[in-house]
Amino acid sequence: MSEFEIVRQYPQPRPRVWRALTDPALVPRWTSTGRGGRPEGFTPEVGTRFRFVGRPVPGWDGIVRCEILAADAPELLSFSWRNQEADRPSTVTYHLDETPAGTRLTYRHTGFRGAGGFFMARLLHRVRRRMLTEGLPGVLADSGW
Repeated sequence: MSEFEIVRQYPQPRPRVWRALTDPALVPRWTSTGRGGRPEGFTPEVGTRFRFVGRPVPGWDGIVRCEILAADAPELLSFSWRNQEADRPSTVTYHLDETPAGTRLTYRHTGFRGAGGFFMARLLHRVRRRMLTEGLPGVLADSGW
């Protein structure tokens, strides 16, 4: 089984980082540094089924099917992740810790299986690292929200 973890420090307080990660109007602004993805039907409540809708590419319809597994604002959000309806889900977890310098975000994506999962983990790791290093800081720094 493959997985990856990305840890980033942001100077903003935890409630602001939480909002950037969970507000459906803000999420597409930082995910656009990858393939983009706007959440449809998202609310950070356990049991909520939602979709990330992005740009389709050959072999992928642009939709990620998800369900909230755990939510404890502004500290923890975990949800299942399936690229295709028939896929076994992997799990994405955001954990936010307050630090003297602001907020530390730990992003984990676990549960990739087989050779295809290994390659998907590598691809998503690169994309997520870019989103959390380039996209999210720009949204957090924007004073317009």
